[in-house]
Amino acid sequence: MRVLSLIHGPLVRAELFGDVIDERGHELVEWDIRTQGRPPEGFDAVIVFGGDMNVGEEDRHPWLHDEYELLRSWVTDDTPLLGVCLGGQTLAHAFGAPVSKLATQQAGFVPVALTAAGIADPVLGSLPAHFDALVGNGYGFAIPAGAELLATNPATPQAFRIGERAWGVQFHPEARRDQVLAWFEEDKPPRSLAELAQEIDAGIELWHELGRALCSAFLDVAKSTS
Repeated sequence: MRVLSLIHGPLVRAELFGDVIDERGHELVEWDIRTQGRPPEGFDAVIVFGGDMNVGEEDRHPWLHDEYELLRSWVTDDTPLLGVCLGGQTLAHAFGAPVSKLATQQAGFVPVALTAAGIADPVLGSLPAHFDALVGNGYGFAIPAGAELLATNPATPQAFRIGERAWGVQFHPEARRDQVLAWFEEDKPPRSLAELAQEIDAGIELWHELGRALCSAFLDVAKSTS
C-alpha cells in the first residue's frame, strides 16, 4: 500500500508510525501541505498529523481550507483515514463539529476510557478499555453529527469515527520522547519540563506498544479495503 503522511511542520511527522508502516512493507509518502500544497491522488490510506496551528486560524494559514476539503473528499471516497491531534480537529471541523480552546492545556499522560463503541471498533479496539494516553494540546474537538464517540476523558473527547473508515484521535500514538519534549519546550505547558520528562520516561515504552497496536490495526483496515 501507499500511505500518505500529511504533516504541518518538522516536529509533527510520522515517527513511530513510520517505523510500523516500513516494517509491514508499505510505502510512506510524506507531504507538507503548508509548503507543497494539495497532495496528489492515488493513496491507499492517509494519516494527518499534528501541528502548532489551530482550527480558526485560516487567515494565518489559508491552506487549512484545502485540508478541510481534502478530508471531506477522503471520507466521501471511503479512503482509510486517521487524523491525529490537529488532524483529528480538522477532521471534526470539516464535518461541522466545533473545535475550541480547553480550560487547561493538556500535557503528558492523561487517563482515557474507550466507550462501548470504541471497544468494538476495529482500530480503537486494539487499545485497552482504559489507558494513559500521551497528549499535548490546548484545543479539543467535539464529535461531528453522525459520528461515533470512541474514547473520552474529563477534558475533551479523545477519539471518534465518522463513516466506516475515518478516525480522529486527540492523543499522540505516533510520538517519541524527544519529539514531545521539543513541543513542550516551545509551548511552555503548565508543568515543568523536568516533571514532564520524568513522566514521559516512565510511560513511553508502554505507550509505544499501544501506538504500534493502533497503527497496525489501522493498516489492517486499510489493507482490507485496498
